[in-house]
Amino acid sequence: MTLKSMLIGCLVMFAVTYITKAAGLLLVRKKITNKYVQSFLYYIPYSVLAVMVFPGILFSTASLWSGIAGTAVALVLSYFKRGLLVVSVSSIAAVFVAEQLIQLFA
Repeated sequence: MTLKSMLIGCLVMFAVTYITKAAGLLLVRKKITNKYVQSFLYYIPYSVLAVMVFPGILFSTASLWSGIAGTAVALVLSYFKRGLLVVSVSSIAAVFVAEQLIQLFA
């Protein structure tokens, strides 16, 4: 990939992002009072973030099983209201241990 094609790609992404944000500001002039629409707009960032991050969590490791192990540990610790540092370090440790076990038994 050349520098020119990368710059064109970045400019296109910038334009699409800017146009969608500007269109939202220009088209919606009054306050949104519908509770359903407000709720929908409130939860959109979280769902988009989850959709973007989740495949990377599973497929960023050498094995799908180690990604699943790290995700499971993170979900369990998050459910029990552990802090971000504890969840992150524990899930990294789970992925490391799972990778070592997979290499040991493979």
